[in-house]
Amino acid sequence: MSNNMAIKVTRKDQNEANENLIRRFNRKVLQSGIIPLKKSQMRFSKPISKRERRNKAIIREARRAEKAERMRLGLK
Repeated sequence: MSNNMAIKVTRKDQNEANENLIRRFNRKVLQSGIIPLKKSQMRFSKPISKRERRNKAIIREARRAEKAERMRLGLK
């Protein structure tokens, strides 16, 4: 993402309601992904090692596979 994270929303016409303008702005903010990025930048987190990252990825994949298997079997 670029450093310039300005979101521009202009009125379609003079008769457009303020609620519609706010709704379009909120939609653009959500689609841009600015909020999760800024929230993650609020706190410093130590960089993790390759081994830790790999182990977390293995656990994540195992959980995902387990969940898919339960869905396939019709369990919760």
